Amino acid sequence: MAAPVDALLAETPPEPVTEAIIAKPLVPALAIEPVAPAATPAEELPPATLALPPGPVSVGLLLPLSGPSAELGRALFDAAQLALFDVGNLDVVLLPRDTGGTPQGAAEAAAQALGDGARLIVGPLFSASVDAMAPLARNAGVNVIAFSSDRTVARPGVYLMGFLPAQQVDRVVGFARGRGLQWFTALAPSSVYGETMVRAVVEATRNQNAVLVDPVYYPAEVRAASDVESIVRFLANYDVRHAALLAERKRLLGLDSDAARADLAALQDIDTLGATGFDAVLLPEGGTRLLTIAPLFPYFDINSPGVRLLGTNQWETADLASEPALYGGWYAAGPPAARAEFEARFENTFGYAPPRLATLAYDAVALAGALARLPDGRGFSAETLTSARGFRGVDGILRFTPDGGNQRGFAVLEVTAEGPVVVGEAPDNFAGF
Repeated sequence: MAAPVDALLAETPPEPVTEAIIAKPLVPALAIEPVAPAATPAEELPPATLALPPGPVSVGLLLPLSGPSAELGRALFDAAQLALFDVGNLDVVLLPRDTGGTPQGAAEAAAQALGDGARLIVGPLFSASVDAMAPLARNAGVNVIAFSSDRTVARPGVYLMGFLPAQQVDRVVGFARGRGLQWFTALAPSSVYGETMVRAVVEATRNQNAVLVDPVYYPAEVRAASDVESIVRFLANYDVRHAALLAERKRLLGLDSDAARADLAALQDIDTLGATGFDAVLLPEGGTRLLTIAPLFPYFDINSPGVRLLGTNQWETADLASEPALYGGWYAAGPPAARAEFEARFENTFGYAPPRLATLAYDAVALAGALARLPDGRGFSAETLTSARGFRGVDGILRFTPDGGNQRGFAVLEVTAEGPVVVGEAPDNFAGF
């Protein structure tokens, strides 16, 4: 477990564990060809980042170390310590500051870190917290690498480390399109997140020259399958297809021929007749809600591989192998091999399994440690952070865009009873992006 906040600065790096898988430090992706980054209007550029002085460089780390998200915050802090140890840059000093998980707390934490000389801010976690502290960092001429995945809080000088939903949707839809699927729809929560995912699938199908069937929404709060049962039934067009089956059985019963009896026998073990009208359904859920909703698809006769379920890295928060309804489903996520190495190293070092978001803290702090070594004190400048060549970390290749967003290279994984299997490799450079 992490030490008390007061003692963090004095704490020594964790001792290496000899039997652990040695994590690879995040390094610039040298195989990526440099290209000119997109121009940003001058009035949108942040103030020039202060040049890094020789000697130790302070990096503010804003995390919810108290409050409802304290457990997650502590895990992110442990990941940050591990990254700094792996990079081995003793000139980087982390300044952990507690946001309490609130916007006001984030602003106060940022003010403390900046007042203590931070030349880069890593964090905070939540979008409202990013919004609250961003003006302070801007006025100080300090760039921010935030953990949020909310594209609306990105701006020049505030770069998002989170997994942006639209890119994941585009990746998995593009993969499905390449496998011959053409008709897509979505089943999404009735929330801002759900609307974001639907916009993403609209854009992705347009980009991939695919057909989008009207998406369907379900209540944002799902506590039981009954909360969404009627909606999946509607999506499946179950009543019409079941009625078609009953009508066909009745017709065949009226015929006296061997062919009719054979056709009737073939209909005994099915529940509907006719196509659903789509080849794939985007289900952007995770955790227990994914496991609650997924079984309704085969229940209403939507089965893989005839209809593929598609997802994002939210699927990684569920026990996928425990739910046969998800077998054959495809989802976009970072390349799993490097993450597995990180998770093993983390657990061997700290004695517990890291949450999924821990890799964000690891990669962000490892990046800070690597960039602090660059000559001329420009490692934390906007120009360096938005290098078109990008960087490679636990979650694959990453580059920040001048407007504060990011681009990542996602793999596509298929759910099986034995665990996820990579069916679409993650790219190792940004050619074609």
